[in-house]
Amino acid sequence: MSAEKFFFEDFPPGQRFALGPKPVLAEEIIEFAREFDPQPMHLDEAAGRASILGGLAASGWHTSSMLMRMMADSYILNAHCEGAPGIDLMEWRKPVLAGDTLDGHSTVLEARLMRSRLGMGIVKFRHVVENQRGELVCLSENSVMIRTRPEDGMGPEVSR
Repeated sequence: MSAEKFFFEDFPPGQRFALGPKPVLAEEIIEFAREFDPQPMHLDEAAGRASILGGLAASGWHTSSMLMRMMADSYILNAHCEGAPGIDLMEWRKPVLAGDTLDGHSTVLEARLMRSRLGMGIVKFRHVVENQRGELVCLSENSVMIRTRPEDGMGPEVSR
């Protein structure tokens, strides 16, 4: 990450950010499943192999969480982000299995200033996540609220 954080103006449509790589460990899959999605195919290798998923598989919600981490590491933590109003699309296309390595990219689809909040813009992203075989495992779209560059160039009036 650079010392200077990104503002809304740094996210023009078409801008692309690399995601990953993120190795997927069996221990992480089981730990997430125990806490949030305790279905057998997420907790046990044999149960996963016996399921339609073909092995110890990450929950779709775990896949979404890994995507969030990859986004944070790629650009969210290096930008003046103020949260997100929701998710427009979340598709889990193929199982994410223990031993997979995820990577992909986020692309800015559109960017617009907020009418209801001065100094803030909405940036809509499309996220594509693939496994090490280049298979699409997750497709997502969501918008993020990002501060605009102050006219005085001094940075946002926010203490963190």
